Amino acid sequence: MSAPYDIVIGLEIHVQLLTQSKLFCGCSTRFGSPPNTQTCPVCIGMPGVMPVMNRRAFELSLRTAVALNCQIATYTKWDRKNYYYPDLPKGYQISQYDLPFSHDGWLDISDPKDKFQPKRVGIIRAHLEEDAGKSMHDEAAGQSDSRIDLNRTGTPLLEIVSQPDMRSALEAKTFLNELKLLLTYLGVSDCNMQEGSLRVDANINLHVHTPDGKVPTPIVEIKNMNSFRAVERALEYEAGRQYQVWQETGRRLGEVPKQTRGWDDQANVTRGQRHKEESSDYRYFPEPDLVPVTVSESQLAEVRAGLGELPAALRTRLEATYGIKPYDSDVLVNQGPPLVDYFVELATLSGDGRLASNWIQQDVLRELNDRQLTIETFPVRPAAFADLLSRVKRGDLDTSRAREVFIDMVSSGRPAEEIIRERGITQVDESELIALCRELLAKNPKILTDIKEGRTKAAGALIGQAKKVNPNVNPSRLLEICLEVAPSL
Repeated sequence: MSAPYDIVIGLEIHVQLLTQSKLFCGCSTRFGSPPNTQTCPVCIGMPGVMPVMNRRAFELSLRTAVALNCQIATYTKWDRKNYYYPDLPKGYQISQYDLPFSHDGWLDISDPKDKFQPKRVGIIRAHLEEDAGKSMHDEAAGQSDSRIDLNRTGTPLLEIVSQPDMRSALEAKTFLNELKLLLTYLGVSDCNMQEGSLRVDANINLHVHTPDGKVPTPIVEIKNMNSFRAVERALEYEAGRQYQVWQETGRRLGEVPKQTRGWDDQANVTRGQRHKEESSDYRYFPEPDLVPVTVSESQLAEVRAGLGELPAALRTRLEATYGIKPYDSDVLVNQGPPLVDYFVELATLSGDGRLASNWIQQDVLRELNDRQLTIETFPVRPAAFADLLSRVKRGDLDTSRAREVFIDMVSSGRPAEEIIRERGITQVDESELIALCRELLAKNPKILTDIKEGRTKAAGALIGQAKKVNPNVNPSRLLEICLEVAPSL
């Protein structure tokens, strides 16, 4: 039974840009330094100081906006957003209000398991602003004191605001995964959520189905979730909570102010925080100490030319060139450009994209994880790996024996040929396999009877026995032969 409402979700994502210095001063953006050691009169807003825009931050933002298919304004300016943040001493935040540098873009999303139809999510705007500092509240020690670290104050953020085009928590999570992947490929952010490089606010309300039509419930903004899984869980919870509130109160959109809620990951609930201000409450006005920014067509053309191949196009190319499925291309592309390069070289040298894809997903990724390696430091390079896969493809090695060789290659760094020779791995003659099948079937009359009566899976029990006799037996070929000879016995 479908839910008696539609879920409407829009996201606001704050992305820390990969710059060495802050947005309006030369202070470092390095994470993890002692508190208040990366500050200056500009980033803490001392009287009389003059901010200067970080060109690199603007370049990275422009690169992102173009990749998000946004329209780029040729003239943009800065504004002061007046709001008291305890960890932003100057009492206002430099942001962009009515003339953001980009607007009206989009990002396509799809689920490799086809749990929802592919869709295009609109981007309302992407604009630059400075971050606030960090407040730390020590309630656990019983002292209830608060401390402020201003190291983060003035860090460049790109705020990306989506249209409310998502209709489920899964769609929202998929959008975030695709956006994060895009940002990573563009090299504009490390997207480290644990260090605050990517933060998500989610706006959600319901359109409840009634005999009089769909009724929108009040919008709730869920703030500062630190993982995509948390976003998914918070949205799923909030949809149920809002429907319950609507049943109890019947309140519609516009009848109460927009509310901000926080996600309690331990209790698995959202909790009310405050009512959300409207933009007029922030008393925006143009920042008088910063000059407007202009972008020329030649600058835009240069940015477009330098984007490189983005994830969506890369998936399509891998599927078309190497015959792999969308799910497989999604897994490979999600691992990042270095692993994709490794796959392309391996698929080309071995001449079998699907085989290369399967081995990378099942064996290489497991070894990388177990040994805490990156693909750049992985000891089995594509040429040596391709030699092993070519032997599997020719039937010289069955998969189980090839895996033994592969693990040895990872551990020792030796070539496949040397390991195969050392282990005495040879291809078993066809006549030997036939004789072995006859011998095993004669020793296992129950299995023979099952096969004759059509229960062919029973032959699988013979593989272990065959391996004990000859470790070089190819399991697949052994099963084929056993099924062929069984009717004559």
